[in-house]
Amino acid sequence: MNTTMQRKPMINTIYLEELNQESNESHTEATEEKTYTVEDAVETIGFGRFHILLFFIMGSTSIVEATEIMLLAVVSPAIRCEWRLEDWQVAFVTTMVFLGFMVCSLFSGYLADKYGRWKVVFGCFVWGLYFSLLTSFAPTYGWFVFLRAMVGVGVSGHSQGFVLKTEFLPKKYRGFVLPLASFFWLIGSLMVIVLGLAVVPTYGWRWLIRISTIPSIILIVLFKFIPESARYNVSSGNTKVAIETLQKIAKMNRACLPEGRLVESVVERRGYFLDLITPSYRRTSLILWYSWFVASFSYYGIILASSELLERNLVCGTQAGTKTNGADGSPCYCSSFGPSDYHTMLISTLGDIAFVPLNIATINVFGRRLSLTISTLVTGIFFLLLNICTTRFGLTVLLFILRALVSTNFNIVYIYTAEVYPTTMRSVGMGFCNSASRIGGMTAPFIAQVLMSKSVASALCQFSVACFVCAVAVWFLPIETTGRALQQEH
Repeated sequence: MNTTMQRKPMINTIYLEELNQESNESHTEATEEKTYTVEDAVETIGFGRFHILLFFIMGSTSIVEATEIMLLAVVSPAIRCEWRLEDWQVAFVTTMVFLGFMVCSLFSGYLADKYGRWKVVFGCFVWGLYFSLLTSFAPTYGWFVFLRAMVGVGVSGHSQGFVLKTEFLPKKYRGFVLPLASFFWLIGSLMVIVLGLAVVPTYGWRWLIRISTIPSIILIVLFKFIPESARYNVSSGNTKVAIETLQKIAKMNRACLPEGRLVESVVERRGYFLDLITPSYRRTSLILWYSWFVASFSYYGIILASSELLERNLVCGTQAGTKTNGADGSPCYCSSFGPSDYHTMLISTLGDIAFVPLNIATINVFGRRLSLTISTLVTGIFFLLLNICTTRFGLTVLLFILRALVSTNFNIVYIYTAEVYPTTMRSVGMGFCNSASRIGGMTAPFIAQVLMSKSVASALCQFSVACFVCAVAVWFLPIETTGRALQQEH
């Protein structure tokens, strides 16, 4: 009897201790602080009114960039005639624009990772607007080249607007929203062509440049509605500002932030070139640099080649126009665009958005790498087809399809680059890729304008071979970014 009574208190004591331990554990779990990351916040907030505003304002940066690039194609015949320029002098204008673009893309990427994306985009817009207006008053060819190079410096920062847009988008929407930037590029390109048709014959190329700066003025005012990237702010230690930004976005989208406290590690090492060539990213960076080179080389190549084919009527190798004397007495070609030339440019420019639905479908179904491989390969084939002797209508169709293909290549490589690099090196990665692309842009005019004036077949084969090599290289990209969350640090 005594033994039984002694056992009962012992059992009760053990049971109470177990209950007390379980109670303490549940209390600890209940009181443990919940945390979340910026990625969690972006995904929880979802897509809403803020992102629509972001899409239209940051997307419109492509209008300005397209305007500045298309001006080179539309203005070239006019300045060639006004200053009696030779082929290499016309090509040199484009080369200097891309030289300014190339050099300053390196600095803009570094500055954006160090001091913020918004500051770089805004500063570059103001710079580009100022020098673009000055270009319209250029008294000589030398001044025109210098001022357009300064415009290229300003345009170099526009890609940071794409980075800013990417960092605010939930991952499942990036593959659908980002390709739509082509529509803004189309608007800028069409605007220049339509203005060229309406303004140049009556008022001259100077007024064309002045009127084309209006979108830049409007955007500079609208930039105040876009905040700095929350991903950048947390990586630089501005967690409080990042939370305020996320709260405003959540309010606009009529959503809520995740429960708990925002936690992200502060990264002191940001915006370093050497991070792009570490073992983890070396192959990716090298392939991307060449891919951006080819994307730009082929895109601006077809824009300038279109201008050259139309201006000189190089269908089936024929040439037409008036020979005049250059400044040094050497022969120089001069022929202004007619209405039919502008109409053909309008139609071919519409190709920029022709494959957007197909582009969205392929990058979301097959992934970024395979889509870029296929589109680059097909681009090379169509450059070869451009050698076929055809009518003006046939030429227009080929130019239309090529514009659609090269625009698709640029779209995919932009999206992949913004997704593959972490926040600490995303802007510098984009900056170096942009610099590589500008080397392609600098090379394109000497192929599409200078070499094409000697041999159309030789010029087009250069573009084709570059595309074929790029298609093979892209196949070996080590990372697929489809459905992948944006990395905060490497």
